[in-house]
Amino acid sequence: MSSVMSTIADQKPDATPRRAPQPEPAPAKLYITGGTGFVGRAVVAEAQRRGHPTTATSRRGTAGDHLPAATDQATIDLRSASGIAESLAGVSTVVHLAATKEGDFHSQFAGTVVGTENLLNAMTVAGIKNLVAISTFSVYDYLNIAPGETIDERSPIDRNPVLRDEYARTKLIQERLYQDFAEQGNNVVILRPGMIYGPNNLWHALLGSDFGPRFLRIGNNATLPLTYVENCAEAIVLAAEHLSQPNSILSGEIINIVDDDLPTQNTYVEEVADRRATPPTVTIPWPVMNAFASGIKAANRHLLGGRAKFPGLFVPDRLHARFKPLRYTNARAKRLLNWSPRYNLSEAIEASVAVEQSELEATFH
Repeated sequence: MSSVMSTIADQKPDATPRRAPQPEPAPAKLYITGGTGFVGRAVVAEAQRRGHPTTATSRRGTAGDHLPAATDQATIDLRSASGIAESLAGVSTVVHLAATKEGDFHSQFAGTVVGTENLLNAMTVAGIKNLVAISTFSVYDYLNIAPGETIDERSPIDRNPVLRDEYARTKLIQERLYQDFAEQGNNVVILRPGMIYGPNNLWHALLGSDFGPRFLRIGNNATLPLTYVENCAEAIVLAAEHLSQPNSILSGEIINIVDDDLPTQNTYVEEVADRRATPPTVTIPWPVMNAFASGIKAANRHLLGGRAKFPGLFVPDRLHARFKPLRYTNARAKRLLNWSPRYNLSEAIEASVAVEQSELEATFH
């Protein structure tokens, strides 16, 4: 980590935690990249609920009809520098959500890394210094963190992600860009949400993977680092409010975002299955899957020089990042943001299923 963003690694837990003063939600204008996406729509709605004028970016052809009517929209492709600086006029703080999560490495590099480079350069041209930078739990070095340990902001990030998936690799590069921007004298807070769930995103990659006609679940009892999309959106907007204040204590900080009372895999699946259909599944215990993947990796290294390619479930570097039994904390987010998740697990799943059913009914009318 750079010197600006590394203060957390050197800190010990506070004996008497210092809470940040709750800022008045002054009408700072927020610029939200990826504002028409799953998380972006929730952030825009929360920002406007708290009285902030907002500009939401989207690529050409991306529907923005789910955004509040008062939202300014900027049709911007961050992969091109054209027009970004001009669209930032009058903005106080940028919330950078946009990233590419699918496709090969080159596609994700263009969408995540090049897009971030262009945005930060445009912020410099426009004279905007406040950035809420959205990262991910995927940057942590899961392979070298022991089972049962607590992931917090001091946990090591992956320094050799060659066997990680494209998303983790590009997000690690993106974090370096954030740190470089901070070293140039800008105000940057990096938020690392866990798995963000909600409507149409209830059955997710931390449970397992499609495997032929069935869903292959990996493990039963690992704790899931979840945050409901509306809880996460509130944390993001609170960070933007704090960072918009003069001499904000958030500048240079890294903050993990997960909800309270995190469920195990079994508890989560039961909560979802009580309310909606779930795919037919086959479950493999974590120790069995881990041993199997480790054996494949060893055989590949010794017999084939590591040249063989296998699906992600059979690559320990990726398997550990999704299924290793670990613990998680949101203490820092609560202290620095004065944030407390509004929705518990049952409420969040209930609300998500209600939205899904409403959307389904709308398609038949």
